Amino acid sequence: MAIRILEIIFFLYFASHIPITLFIDFQALLPEHVYPQALKDLLKWYAAEFQDPMMLDPPVWFKSFIFCEALLQTPFFPIAAYAFLKGGCKWIRTPAIVYSTHVATTLVPILAHILFYPFPTEPHPGPQTPKQRWMLVSIYAPYLLVPLLLLLTMLLSSTYRPSPKAANVSAKAKKKN
Repeated sequence: MAIRILEIIFFLYFASHIPITLFIDFQALLPEHVYPQALKDLLKWYAAEFQDPMMLDPPVWFKSFIFCEALLQTPFFPIAAYAFLKGGCKWIRTPAIVYSTHVATTLVPILAHILFYPFPTEPHPGPQTPKQRWMLVSIYAPYLLVPLLLLLTMLLSSTYRPSPKAANVSAKAKKKN
């Protein structure tokens, strides 16, 4: 039962990540004319409301993370959403471990930047007070916490660990070679 709850959480995470990535995150990479005004306004509202200047004027290092999201993560989102909606798909284990490790690694510098960087107040104000910084951290934190939970699930859950029988077959195949 607990594993099924985690799978539903993972499904919701990956399914919701698809529109967020396509309609919001990719605005940092693609030409402005690609997006309708309503989506550009949504991004501007978000950046102003939560003081996230990285989304309006991303530093090169942040753009590189979005590029990785575009190239590596986005194709994985629907596959992962399907696997976790279906549940018990052992084949998702290795890709989920790679994904979760990659994303957790990228979130560490993002969160450090939010907490410690002296953001300017112009042209796109960043968080200035501890309260504003922690508000922005709370928006990014699920993108660290869910991948860490995913990683632990893939490593520790008997549902996703390779069966001993499969390990024995693999060991026998190696001995023959």
